[in-house]
Formats: sequence, structure tokens, C-alpha cells
Amino acid sequence: MKDEADDLPEVLPSGPSAFIPTEEILEEGSTHEVMSDVLLSEGRADHINMVMGLHPTYLACFQRTQDALLQLDGPLPLSWRHYIVILAAARHQCSYLVQHHSSAFLLAGGDESWLRGVHCAPPKIQHLQTLNKLLAHRPWIITQEHIQELVCPGAEARWSLAELIQAVVLMTHAHSLASFVWGCGIHPEPEQTEDQTLQPCSPTDSCCSVRGKARNQQEWSEAVNEVKLLMERMMMVQQQGEEFTQEEMVTRFERERTESLLEPADVQRSVLPDCVSRFVVDADFTYQDFSPRGAQAPPTMRAQDYSWEDHGFSLMNRLYGEMAQLLDEKFQVACALTYHTMAMHSHVDTSTLRKAIWNYIQCIYGIRYDDYDYGEVNQLLERSLKVYVKTVACHPEKTTARMYFSFWRQFRHSEKVHVNLLLMEARMQAALLYALRAITRYMT
Repeated sequence: MKDEADDLPEVLPSGPSAFIPTEEILEEGSTHEVMSDVLLSEGRADHINMVMGLHPTYLACFQRTQDALLQLDGPLPLSWRHYIVILAAARHQCSYLVQHHSSAFLLAGGDESWLRGVHCAPPKIQHLQTLNKLLAHRPWIITQEHIQELVCPGAEARWSLAELIQAVVLMTHAHSLASFVWGCGIHPEPEQTEDQTLQPCSPTDSCCSVRGKARNQQEWSEAVNEVKLLMERMMMVQQQGEEFTQEEMVTRFERERTESLLEPADVQRSVLPDCVSRFVVDADFTYQDFSPRGAQAPPTMRAQDYSWEDHGFSLMNRLYGEMAQLLDEKFQVACALTYHTMAMHSHVDTSTLRKAIWNYIQCIYGIRYDDYDYGEVNQLLERSLKVYVKTVACHPEKTTARMYFSFWRQFRHSEKVHVNLLLMEARMQAALLYALRAITRYMT
């Protein structure tokens, strides 16, 4: 008799992802022109490209941005750029990125001794560590004083503003990409697994731990009904014309932010592998929830007071023009990406759902949109999705296979990857906004 637990998804031991069958990735991704371009230019596609290849429009945009950031002319030497990515990825224990950029650092002519640990790097790079940990875990704490310490004329090993803005983009890029690696269960590359000191970057749930009761006809019916109910709620949100006072809108935001505290996250400190720990300073510094009573809550950043469109983009355009254009395109592509499908349904307007996911992520980071009704978040995002989103955004190294498989049970893997793209970009934009606001205040 067949073991009923065999019907449940298992953590996959090999391939690009621990969660997504290789056949599905190859079937959906390899036919696209952008994947062919990657194969022609690099001879092979790495695991990140293969999973992102489920969304070729986004992948093309991501590749343009990453290539410009790491390869084109800029204020920082190429080897320094890879080293900064190493330091940023290490904050989230992302050995996949640490290993990849360690190799790229050496290929770019980097000093091998720096790979012994951050203490072997020049003081100028070591001075980035405070900003690195704040961008990774609590960007709302960043002030103009943090910027001044790095760029003021009397500063030891001074950073120019042009250098610093590139470093900030590098760090936020690496932090958000680490979320994608963990959130999609990206496996180490074949050459990385040869290094016995490297810890797999994919979640460590055993196959047995993600098995529960059999997926039977009743569970299938329940999941189908969940999709139907979500579609009905989306329709209601799109049709409701109810107006709320500004006070009520603020109350709804604060309620949503406070409720995010209730989403459990295992924040017990784990022992870092040496290949990561050597690049981490103050490893106990992690994301800290806002206090329910507001005692530790930072002032909310109103998007109307400092937004990417009206403020961040223009400052970035002055200091790092080409990157401003590329980031703007990437944010827009991530927000607008749709195939008008949802699970087993087609011709669906998913705009309200995508907006709810984006705004929930930025809500977790203390950013409020005055014109958005945060009651929609509770209507459209099931609790298991909130748990997954908060973990991947704030504690990505704590992501488990159970979290991935628990939400949106009848959705395609490509749709769950889509959530990770929204998550990655919303998180990156939030951290960038706090850093750019601090730079603006320093300059004025």
C-alpha cells in the first residue's frame, strides 16, 4: 500500500531549488530568449538565473542592473564591489552569495588575504560595517550622523558621496538577493558543494519534516475553495468605494503593523559557519520587531514625505545616474508584472493582491502610504503567507520548506517565485529610502 505521506511535497536534494522541481524550471524557463542570452554569455545559467528565468521580463531587468553594478565603470574598484557584497550577504548567513562573490573577488584581482575575514580588509571597508548591519536589519535607525561619520572631510579613510551611494546600492542589492536565495530554497552551485566548509544555503528541513497528513480529495477541495474565496475578496476590494478618514487610515496601518508582531519568527541565534562568520561583526544584531506599545517603534516614514518617485530617485540620479534609471525600471517591472492568471484561473486582475503584498512588506519596515487602506492586507493575505513574507524579508535564514509549501497550496511555483520578486524589490526600496533620506539630510 502506498504511503499517503508520499503525496506531499518534499525538499529536493539537488537541482536549482530545494522547493521547485527542476523539470518545471527547465520547461518554463529555458524556452525564453533571455535565458538563451545568459547561456550564450556565461556558458551556463546559475541557479538564481534559472529560478528567476520563470519570469524572463524581470530577469532581463535584474541582469542589466546587476551587470552595471558589478562590472561597469564606477567609483569603486571591481574587487571592492564584490567584497562589499560578501559582507552584506554574510549578514543573512547566505553562503551561496558569499562563496560566489569570493570567487569573483579573486578574479577581479582582489587581495586573497581579505578573504580570511573582515579584519584583514582596509579600515575604509571595515568602517562600512555599522551601515551594513543597519541596512540589513533595522534601516529606520539610519541617520545623517551615520553618513557624516563616513564622508565628512575629517573622517578617517573618508568615503566620497559617489563611492558611498554605490556601496549602499551594493549592500541593499545583496541583502534583498539573500532573501530571494533563502525564500526560493536556492541550492549551492555544483562547484560550491566541493567546498566542505560551505553550508548549504537552502533550508534544512528534512523530507520527513514537511510531510504531514496525506493530500487527499478533501484537502484539494479546501485549497480550491481558498483560491475561490481569495478571488471573491479581490473583487470586493476592487469594487468597494467606501471612503475613510485620514485618522481611520492611520489606525488601520498601525493595526496591521502591530499584528505583524504576532507572526512568529524563530530568531534563536544559530552557530554561523566559519565561511560566513569571518565576515560578520556584531552577529547578535538582527531585525527587531516594533514594540506592541510603541516603546521601540521608530517614527513611521510617510511615503508622501519621502518616496522613491519624488525624492529617492532624484537624489540617486544626481549621484549615480545610470543606476537610478536601472533601479527605477526594476521596481516598476516587479510591481507591474502579471500574467493575468491565479492558480487554476486565467483572465484575473491581480493588481490589488500585488499591491497588498508590496505594501505589507514596506509596512513591516515602517513605511506608510497615506492613500492606501491597510484593511485590504488582512482581507487578501492569508496568515501563512504573512508568516512566510515576514520571515523571508526580516529573517531569511530562518525560512523553512514548511513555510514555503504552507501558503497558496494550489498556486504554481512560478507564482510563489513572483511573491519573492515583489518581496525582494519592496525590501530593497525600503532600505534604500531610509539611507537616501539620511544622505539628503546630511547634504542639506
